[in-house]
Amino acid sequence: MSAEAFFPLPSPSRWRRFLCMLYEGILLFGIVFGVLLIFDFLTQSRHALFLRDARQVVLFLSIGLYFLLCWRRTGQTLPMKTWHMRLQMPDGTKPSWPRAFARYLLAWLLPLITAFFLQVIAILTQQAWVTLLIVFTPLTLFIWTWFDKDQLFLHDRLAGTRIVDLRPHIKK
Repeated sequence: MSAEAFFPLPSPSRWRRFLCMLYEGILLFGIVFGVLLIFDFLTQSRHALFLRDARQVVLFLSIGLYFLLCWRRTGQTLPMKTWHMRLQMPDGTKPSWPRAFARYLLAWLLPLITAFFLQVIAILTQQAWVTLLIVFTPLTLFIWTWFDKDQLFLHDRLAGTRIVDLRPHIKK
């Protein structure tokens, strides 16, 4: 058992997690662009709707592979390193492959449910502009943190993982 099990690291603030999430989005933009460039080259696609379902599966898997490899290797993505955060188990160890995979899948839960309800509202009200609010669906991940005693994300609570703040342990 690691020393962190006895002296747990604090959770980063919501604000720092949000800023890390923004940085992650910028980095993912590059990953998505590169993956789709290769996908379009290999499939000779000339239109974004060509092989749309396959395109979405490839993106889901490639983004998942990025996160899983980072979380298993060091417990950190590049933005998490920049913001001095790490994903870990409560005992301070790196998450196992099944835990990391569960966390990745569960992280999609709230945003997808919210996106579904936005689509339903847009159809019922016949106001197509409502679907534009989908850009805010990742922020639904923060709702649970206001009710959780440790301010964990719901997907961290369910997967048994947590993000910790490494700043107190930075050597000066």
